[in-house]
Amino acid sequence: MSEQEHAGANPWLVLFGLSLGVLVTNGFGRFAYGLILPAMRADLGWTYAQAGWLNTANALGYILGALGTMAAIRRLSPSLLFAVGLLATAVAITATGLVPALWWQSLWRFLTGLAGALSFSTAGTLAARLWPDQPKRNALGIAILFGSGGGSAIVLVGATLPPMLDSWGDASWPWAWVLVGGLSLICVPMGLWSARASHAPVARGGRPAPLPLRRMWPELAGYAGFGLGYIVYLTFLSSWMKEQQASALQVALIWVLVGSCITVSPMLWRGVFARHASGLPLALVLSCIALGSALPVLWPGTPGLVLSALVFGGSVFMAPPAVTNFTRKNLPPEAWGRAIGLFTVVFAFAQTAGPYAAGALGDRAGSIGVSLLAAAGILLAGAAVALRQRPL
Repeated sequence: MSEQEHAGANPWLVLFGLSLGVLVTNGFGRFAYGLILPAMRADLGWTYAQAGWLNTANALGYILGALGTMAAIRRLSPSLLFAVGLLATAVAITATGLVPALWWQSLWRFLTGLAGALSFSTAGTLAARLWPDQPKRNALGIAILFGSGGGSAIVLVGATLPPMLDSWGDASWPWAWVLVGGLSLICVPMGLWSARASHAPVARGGRPAPLPLRRMWPELAGYAGFGLGYIVYLTFLSSWMKEQQASALQVALIWVLVGSCITVSPMLWRGVFARHASGLPLALVLSCIALGSALPVLWPGTPGLVLSALVFGGSVFMAPPAVTNFTRKNLPPEAWGRAIGLFTVVFAFAQTAGPYAAGALGDRAGSIGVSLLAAAGILLAGAAVALRQRPL
């Protein structure tokens, strides 16, 4: 039996609370920006590069948070790190809407990334302990953690923010942040309860055995490709649709479709994760994300956007569970926290360059669609490298 069952807490209920943490830190904290961005850019007169910079600031904070998590994981409980990160993220999201100045926006996007990394880096470690002796249920739980949390967030903001901003005008973007922050604060109590119920111990003991980095490099490199490429779609999809004269209703429907597909994606991928200990799951996920990123440009119009939302949404949040399951299948439990922390650091460094570089490329080309195609190429390269990963 798991520690949660010993403690009397229902592991599915604990998983639900952990998923709310992912909803806040990964869904609201990182991806709501893509929906609010067109209004902010129009109201504040930003270039694509300035708009991309804010997500780069968020990624820089994420780097610091991921490195901090790796340093703290041997001294502090993953449960504590998860709880602190969740609460701080909710506060930072709310503060983002208070002042329009770029320095203020940069500060709180940075802090949102920093706090979010603390929580997101430890969520997978906590979920991996829920069913330690049941591989299929464990794989499903990890996939649900990342899929349902982030997917639900995108459905919520996708259904509400575009119509609200269209009705109230571009200058109402601060209220969008306050709304998202309020929803985040509502999720905090259940997330804190799950962190407490998880009761994951501090990884104490002697000097830990080193991770087999040479044998893990294809998985690490593939995950770097994920970090560099995936964020472009989620940052600039709404801007691309606005370039194409899409209505607020079309934007909302596409984002709700993306979020809905993210929510059901664990059911689509759980068999792949349960059966394979190699880099094949990550390679398949990255290939699908690449296709989804390219489709809006290769097939302009509603049919291409719908298919893009289906493919991208059905795969984008499955990269973290892919590497989490790889870790669980190939490394001893005492190494899980450090390995997942390392994957998070690699991902954090990679995603830092993505938004600003994509924005600058979009400015130079006169269309953000070029950046979506470039991201697809990077994701395909990551898939090719991940395919070389063999079981350890």
